[in-house]
Amino acid sequence: MNFAFSEEQEELRRFVRQFLEEKSPETAVRALMATEAGYDPDVWRQMAEQLGLQSLIIPEEYGGQGFGYIELVVVLEEMGRALLCAPFFSTVALAANALLHGANEATKQGILPQIASGETIATLAFTEENGRWDKHGITLEATQDSTDQWHLSGSKMFVLDGHTADVILVVADTPQGLSLFCCQGDSEGLTRTPLSTMDQTRKQAKLDFDNTPLHLAGELGRGWETLELVLDLAAVALAAEQVGGAQLCLETSVEYAKTRIQFGRPIGSFQAIKHKCADMLMEVESAKSAAYYAGWCASELNEELPSVASLAKAYCSEAYFHASAENIQIHGGIGFTWEHPAHLYFKRAKSSELFLGDPAYHRELLAQRIGI
Repeated sequence: MNFAFSEEQEELRRFVRQFLEEKSPETAVRALMATEAGYDPDVWRQMAEQLGLQSLIIPEEYGGQGFGYIELVVVLEEMGRALLCAPFFSTVALAANALLHGANEATKQGILPQIASGETIATLAFTEENGRWDKHGITLEATQDSTDQWHLSGSKMFVLDGHTADVILVVADTPQGLSLFCCQGDSEGLTRTPLSTMDQTRKQAKLDFDNTPLHLAGELGRGWETLELVLDLAAVALAAEQVGGAQLCLETSVEYAKTRIQFGRPIGSFQAIKHKCADMLMEVESAKSAAYYAGWCASELNEELPSVASLAKAYCSEAYFHASAENIQIHGGIGFTWEHPAHLYFKRAKSSELFLGDPAYHRELLAQRIGI
């Protein structure tokens, strides 16, 4: 095992960072988070055509590049650093993974090439109004009519980019158990309502189904088996995002501590600020180790993945939230203002801490998985 990034992976990081510095500066983030769609279609298209980011982990047989999860970790780390406003996480980390690991061949052939080319935005709808992240939180039942057509009535909540997605993968209950379905964003009987969110850089929606026709995307009764793996992979992806954001918070804190003069000396020379920066550095570096190892497990799909995914999500969530909070404190009065970007990272840190389950949930899940 070699946990150092290869020369090609570092080159990928450099290209992605350069692209995001140009396309996702603070001004663009602020402008896009104020819109309902929450992303720039031109940048989305450039991500697909110039860098091939949407096709990164999609196999070549479905129009993708066939890279592994390590490359995705690199890309998501840079996206978290830049607070990219785009439906990338929902399309790639959630929907594409659900298709790759749980859909039938016809569904893969029909949707994955469209995702790879950037033509289709997709998402995964599984959470409901109870707010639970486990299988017991999925209570919506899909029913069959006399023609064997599946239909769904009810609501899905907190669906990432659910109001803009072209394709929606839905996990619903059936007599055979939880199963994976899909429908179009403009399907009959589907109403999509954007939700007000604390983190405006990441959009969510409520989906109301009224006898909406569904297409069976995977094997009946295998929905939870698919979803459990997808959620582990998504937790790893989110941990990588959190590492990127935490690193940026650390860098801006240290830079400000060097340049802000108080009582005739840089505030970084004061012991209290030194300790804050040192603690942030330790936590960020440890979070990197957890996220990178989890990324390797995800690329291998080995038996450690379930436990390591929960470990990485729990630790990286707390490290990012702490770094973003300390970033505000170190910046003092200016750190609390709307004009300073510190609050954008703080809100992303808090929302990503809760998304897919908070640290307490994942520590409990980790304990169950390792048999404690």
